[in-house]
Amino acid sequence: MTITTTSFKEQILDAYRFRHACKEFNPELKISEADFAFILETGRLSPSSFGFEPWKFLVIQNPAIREKLLPVTWGAKKQLPTSSHFVVLLSRTKADLVVDSEHIGYMMKEVQHLPEDVQKSKGEMYHNFLANDFKLLDNERAVFEWGSRQTYIALGNMMTAAAQIGIDSCPIEGFDKEQVEQILKDEDILKGNYGVSCMVAFGYRVREPREKTRRALSEVVEWI
Repeated sequence: MTITTTSFKEQILDAYRFRHACKEFNPELKISEADFAFILETGRLSPSSFGFEPWKFLVIQNPAIREKLLPVTWGAKKQLPTSSHFVVLLSRTKADLVVDSEHIGYMMKEVQHLPEDVQKSKGEMYHNFLANDFKLLDNERAVFEWGSRQTYIALGNMMTAAAQIGIDSCPIEGFDKEQVEQILKDEDILKGNYGVSCMVAFGYRVREPREKTRRALSEVVEWI
């Protein structure tokens, strides 16, 4: 049966209406391996500035590590113990995002397969963007936050994809960044030039949420 454009649009909107910040999940219900692979793939395929993919996704399934994160992750007091899958999204730091870094070189040469002359011109454009257009290079944290903004694109896509197949989620910023990073380093999980950007829990709700509230479109959009 062919799905019409109108019905497909409605299915997408239904997923947005279904999605909410689920505070507690049913710990007895687990997401299938295939479904979670699908969710991760939507994150992997997400767009990033210059296509440099400044992210990494840590899927924290080890109960002992979740328990260690609990005291310093106040925004996930119920989600950490009950979610089927818990993901910590990492962003690369400045060391990996400057134009002459190993990561940027690898992305242009080995992933994007750009010819040398295109690598050179794209690198110059990218450096000008960091140094002049956004003036990021004088501030280590600013470069990290720029990378973190891109992880939120992947975050949004994964949550929407999950909602489209009936899986709940909750994005989480309520945590002590330094302490979470220290725990992950002590566990030999956080390696290289990365910092914690945000977190997201996935699973199945235990109760129905209240009706979704949003401002009217006329308050959000201005046509010029």
